[in-house]
Amino acid sequence: MRVLVTRPEPAAATTARRLAERGHAAVVAPLSSVEMIAAELPAPEAVQAVVVTSARALPALAAFRARPLLAVGEASAAAARAHGFVTVQSAGGDAAALARLVTVRCDPAKGPLLLPAQEGQGAALAEQLQAAGFAVCVRAVYRLHRVSALPEAARQALAAGAVEAALFFSPASARDFVALAGLLPVACFTRVEALAISPATVTPLAPLPWQRVRVAAHPDQEELLDLLP
Repeated sequence: MRVLVTRPEPAAATTARRLAERGHAAVVAPLSSVEMIAAELPAPEAVQAVVVTSARALPALAAFRARPLLAVGEASAAAARAHGFVTVQSAGGDAAALARLVTVRCDPAKGPLLLPAQEGQGAALAEQLQAAGFAVCVRAVYRLHRVSALPEAARQALAAGAVEAALFFSPASARDFVALAGLLPVACFTRVEALAISPATVTPLAPLPWQRVRVAAHPDQEELLDLLP
């Protein structure tokens, strides 16, 4: 199958490799690019653990490799290990699962948590953890820049009916795609399966006449790819 991949680089390349290993061809169409932000972070020894909701934050955290890291899912946990983190645990789910893991593995009395996040994000998870008694240092370490148009290769593949499935990893990427796809004939999508990583990602996809929309059993990449034949 030819599968549209809508996540930004370098994650898009990782997904493309996994698709190739499963016998599929990727049409890479990043809907945003990542810019790292020079954030003022606490001293590593001042925090008891790092809480990560996206692997995009990891390049900012080299000084924290000796600290325990709790990741939202298996993909971000694997990326943390690849970045040199030694003590890594995965919540295997979403932000709610990550909050539960933190409350089990960490102790409010042992110091604050560092929550590196996308600019403008992280507040909801921080509030959950604060309600459980934790002090949380939220720091914006990266921002996303949305593209103004679909990449030409992706547009041509969709227009030619060459795409059979499209992967969506977040509600934001689903919204961005629907907005950018507005210039294409709606018939382009009637033979395309939209595969969403979570129920929340499904709702923004509704304006397009997909062949069908399916949701991963759990919100991680491998479960999403398991929806493919």
